[in-house]
Amino acid sequence: MEQRHLGRTGLRVSRLGLGTLTWGRDTGEHDAAEQLKAFWEAGGTLVDTADVYADGAAEHLLGRLLADLVPRRDLIVATKAGGVLPPGRRTDCSRRHLLAALDDSLDRLGTDYVDVWQIHAFDPGTPLEETLQAVDIAVGSGRARYAGVCGFCGWQLAKAATWQLAAPGARTRLAGTQMEYSLLQRGIEREVLPAALDLGIGVLASSPLGRGVLTGKYRHGTPADSRGASEHLAPFVAPYLDDTATRVVDAVTTAAHGLATTPLHVSLAWVRDRPGVTAPIVGARTAQQLRAALSVEALTLPDEICQALDDVSAPVHRYPDQDWSTL
Repeated sequence: MEQRHLGRTGLRVSRLGLGTLTWGRDTGEHDAAEQLKAFWEAGGTLVDTADVYADGAAEHLLGRLLADLVPRRDLIVATKAGGVLPPGRRTDCSRRHLLAALDDSLDRLGTDYVDVWQIHAFDPGTPLEETLQAVDIAVGSGRARYAGVCGFCGWQLAKAATWQLAAPGARTRLAGTQMEYSLLQRGIEREVLPAALDLGIGVLASSPLGRGVLTGKYRHGTPADSRGASEHLAPFVAPYLDDTATRVVDAVTTAAHGLATTPLHVSLAWVRDRPGVTAPIVGARTAQQLRAALSVEALTLPDEICQALDDVSAPVHRYPDQDWSTL
């Protein structure tokens, strides 16, 4: 699998990442092991998790597999901190919480460092400089090699990155930002993506298949074994089952037929090769599903197909993104 630099750093990661959102909850140890082995054998290196996934069970499961199945040195392990589970769900990016959460993650993962440590969300209740000082401590102590953020809007990302860049060598520059990005969700193109490109921050695209909708599986109903039929994940899928999404999925399906491939491959190749994207993060229910996604490596979409998909899925961006004289 092709490797790409994560932002303006020397860290190289596979251009597809493996997500573990469902590990330890919907995905058991056997299926997780099959997925990780298939990913590793395909040349994948980037594995993304978080301390709140399945209340820590995802990290714990990944840690067991790192000990028994795949050599730790062969993987780029990325995890997150800052999310606080219910009751009273909120974000806590205080230095106290973040550093304690990192230590807990390392314990569950069974390793003394993570390759990429990500702040899971912006915390308006904590001064940003305090959060970023925790990042510097984590990297300075060797517990994290690189740092990133998740879910930061454009001004938040720019503020954080500028703070870190204001003291070169003394502060840890942000390597990546993880955001949802797909043909059904192009909101980051408004401000986040331009900021990331300008600041040299790599984008890790979560939900690159539109929460599964872009595979076409929901075109004629909701499969019983899909996320859309799951009690706790159905609300996650529901926003992408509207008429607008249907038009995009129909266009993707038409393109797939013309290229003799699948809607999954078309959708994944589109987001993988967008400017600024380092790697989409792919989650799968089974190893078979993951192998289908990994086989996209050989596909590059023709320019005319990309343009057609851009047109049918284009978000409405007017003032101030568009020159006022054209409005």
